[in-house]
Amino acid sequence: MFLAVWILYASDRLLDAQNADAATLEERHHFHHRHRRVFIAFIVVAAVALAALTPEMYPAALRIYALLGGLLAGWFLVIHTRLAHERRLPKELTVGLFFSAAIFIPTVAHRPDLRLSLLAPAAVFAAVCALNCMYLYVWEHPSDRTNANWTTRIATHHLTLAVAIILIAALAGIAPPAFPALASRLSFPVTPSTWPIAAACVVSTLLLVLLNRIRTKISPLNLRAAADFALLTPILFLKFQ
Repeated sequence: MFLAVWILYASDRLLDAQNADAATLEERHHFHHRHRRVFIAFIVVAAVALAALTPEMYPAALRIYALLGGLLAGWFLVIHTRLAHERRLPKELTVGLFFSAAIFIPTVAHRPDLRLSLLAPAAVFAAVCALNCMYLYVWEHPSDRTNANWTTRIATHHLTLAVAIILIAALAGIAPPAFPALASRLSFPVTPSTWPIAAACVVSTLLLVLLNRIRTKISPLNLRAAADFALLTPILFLKFQ
């Protein structure tokens, strides 16, 4: 998964730098473009390693990943065409969906019985990942967002509402295990085993809000790195699984 995600991120930066207007690019795009030969070489090496590791995957997970990979490859090609740049497709919002799906595939492949109970936590995690992208976009485009898709413009102008919705949804996933009597009365579908995922989503969301408040005190490079580190909060709840 690490190799696949790195290949996608590096390729995305290289294609952005190749196809987009230089004035709209960030430093990370210029960095990839300046060192594109090195990145392309490492992408090739990573792709070979990924191909060698793929047969070792759990067969059920491999089949689902193949489906997700096909959808992602199609979307990847679409967003990097000239037509996509003209119509400004909602690239930021779809990242959360794909990333969340990739994270949950190994579990649902091994335990098909958990698919229904993991649906809500996966949706909340996808929303947190999308929130991460929205904050990054706001930090990099504090005033002019005319080049964004209309969904991105709406989302970035209502981040407080988005945060509130995510927190309410995540807290709803924590409440049933904490209050079993209430959960039983409401017939809440979330199982106790999923509450650490919801708790991690709450912590990640609050960390992103905190970073947004102190963004002027952090360099752009460190701010972006910190925003991605904010998604590592599931590590804090591993012992509860």
